[in-house]
Amino acid sequence: INAEYMGIHLRARNLLDLKKMEKKEPVVVEKMPEAEVTEDIVDPFRIEAASEKGIDYEKLIKKFGCSKITPELVEKFEKVTGKKAHRFLRRGIFFSHRDLDIILDLYSKKKPFFIYTGRGPSSESLHLGHLIPFVFTKYLQDVFDVPVVIQLTDDEKYYHKFPLDIPDCQKYAIENIKDIIACGFNPAKTFIFRDTDYISHLYLNSLKVAKHVTLSQIKGIFGFNDSDNVGKFAFPAVQAAPSFSSSFPHIFGAENVPCLIPQAIDQDPYFRMTRDAATKINFLKPACIHSVFFPALQGKKGKMSGSIESSSIFCTDTAKDIKTKINKYALSGGQATKEEQRAKGANLDVDVPYHYLKFFLEDDAKLEEIGQKYQKGELLTGEVKAILIKELQDLVATHQKNRANVTKEVLDQFMSIRPIDPIPAAFKLSLIHI
Repeated sequence: INAEYMGIHLRARNLLDLKKMEKKEPVVVEKMPEAEVTEDIVDPFRIEAASEKGIDYEKLIKKFGCSKITPELVEKFEKVTGKKAHRFLRRGIFFSHRDLDIILDLYSKKKPFFIYTGRGPSSESLHLGHLIPFVFTKYLQDVFDVPVVIQLTDDEKYYHKFPLDIPDCQKYAIENIKDIIACGFNPAKTFIFRDTDYISHLYLNSLKVAKHVTLSQIKGIFGFNDSDNVGKFAFPAVQAAPSFSSSFPHIFGAENVPCLIPQAIDQDPYFRMTRDAATKINFLKPACIHSVFFPALQGKKGKMSGSIESSSIFCTDTAKDIKTKINKYALSGGQATKEEQRAKGANLDVDVPYHYLKFFLEDDAKLEEIGQKYQKGELLTGEVKAILIKELQDLVATHQKNRANVTKEVLDQFMSIRPIDPIPAAFKLSLIHI
């Protein structure tokens, strides 16, 4: 009876809407209320936390089957490299891994590896969240002195983003590459490519991967269905291909060289698939190291989004833009009044300005001091925001200056297919001493 009633009701409402349209009366579109998120959602296409405190990364480690980066592993990293761990490692921003310990063991035995990361160019400008993997990858390149390959997946964005056309995606890729270069990568050790330019070199390995991944696996991993275009189903094998050194014969020749992939944790499904396929095609499994998400200004329930201006600090923002956005939009864990803040202090678990400082303030002691004083009520929200604003203004200004120096000649240097020495200089020196 209920179903019959609902059918009559909907038909009557539809007829009423048609009559309104004939009379040119406005039709009110009824929106279904959004379902409340009761469990964290993390996949390559959607990030949403169930709690204001953000994603439960401990639970995510168990769900994805990866390993936590422990203080012991960070200590091992410092011992092997002889360098202080990056603040992203010290503070748990890169928090989980697959086989990072194996990469460190190989490196300690003077066996080289390479680093692979990437970017999907869906917009002309990057925001600060997009910079996180590149800042860390640049650090890893400095520490290990190994080749870095960076994939711009303009093909993927063409499949996924309507109404973007291929030239739009290619153009965005070039603009994004300028931002990536501005992070300070070593041109002698870095190769950056667009898929639409380099696909002939990736094709054989993507074929090998694709042959060992079934349609049902792709649907299960990525949530695609029968109404999605076939390009979406084919692309994961293309993202897998740079994990294998034979995709870059101009760098590695025929050597089977291990790979380390810094990435946000939402990209892990691609490389779980890749690691599974690698064992079937006699390739080395790529190692992975995962970061937490850089949250939106409005809070840790979602990540910063390039499509929502008010949620993000962009690399193109002016000093005034940054100040306005932080003061207006950055969610505070502080109290509503000065008196309450002095009495109760701030909730650091939800405070976005303090969380951003964890990413960008280098001085551990200063960060600790700010956190303690803010939590005790000795610092007000406005004071913490002012510290953050200065940090971000300096960061973005430096980035913009570096980007302005990326000429066509510099672009060509990074994007040209050329020999790159895969052996760290320190390995060669040790051989000389022997």
